[in-house]
Amino acid sequence: MSVEERLAQVKDRIAKAERIAKRPAGSATLVAVSKTFEADDIRPVIAAGQRVFGENRVQESQGKWPELKAETPGIELHLIGPLQSNKSAEAVALFDVIETVDREKIARALADEMEKQGRAPRLYVQVNTGLEPQKAGIEPKETLKFVELCRNELGLAIEGLMCIPPAEENPGPHFALLAKLARECGVEKLSMGMSGDFETAVEFGATSVRVGSAIFGAR
Repeated sequence: MSVEERLAQVKDRIAKAERIAKRPAGSATLVAVSKTFEADDIRPVIAAGQRVFGENRVQESQGKWPELKAETPGIELHLIGPLQSNKSAEAVALFDVIETVDREKIARALADEMEKQGRAPRLYVQVNTGLEPQKAGIEPKETLKFVELCRNELGLAIEGLMCIPPAEENPGPHFALLAKLARECGVEKLSMGMSGDFETAVEFGATSVRVGSAIFGAR
């Protein structure tokens, strides 16, 4: 199956999940995760009409996305991997959405850079719904306080929440928790669901799903 066919198949599955959940068509955005793939692997997906992409690493993204963005206007690039504060300048310059704001140091670094560069990528707070020590993200019980700090003290507009449930657990309760936290925080966007569970995420209200291997194939 070609990459174009896989992309179409994923879009069909998202549309079907929206219908089953009685959600409006197009209410869940596909973020095509292109990490570890070269520009030449990504171009056919762009040619097939995909405009929203996700990357894990700032440095890797700098090697391919400035050129790809110059070739095709209207691309929206999401940072979905952990951000180090020493990379915040590059992240603000390149990404349109940063989904992994997960501690005060990063939030402050982003606020400084956004003011310096006059650029305002949209921001999501990453929540560690499974309380996994090896995983980035703010604890669920700290989420509201952290969102308020970002908004009130640092002047950051937090648009949504993001999570990556533990691989071996049923993702449904994690997606439900993220949706509950979003309501408490007064944010509208929910980035949740990956290749293995994005239909479940749509059912629980995901406004964007991050799908890589189901489109690009195995890494």
